[in-house]
Amino acid sequence: MTVGELQAYGYFILTALLVFLLYGYIFHLYRSQKTGKRDYEKYGRIALDDDITSEPVEPHTKKEKKGEA
Repeated sequence: MTVGELQAYGYFILTALLVFLLYGYIFHLYRSQKTGKRDYEKYGRIALDDDITSEPVEPHTKKEKKGEA
């Protein structure tokens, strides 16, 4: 096996891995939108409505730390 063949196999494996990760991410975004977990259309408005006086996309809630009552 030559160095060129190793490079070709490595390139193919890396490309296949990146394609798999991309499709997994797209599926995650689609499923989150469908189940109502996130509304990504609201996030798309951030670029258009980015004034300092604009309303936040989601309300900010403080999360309690572990161990605190």
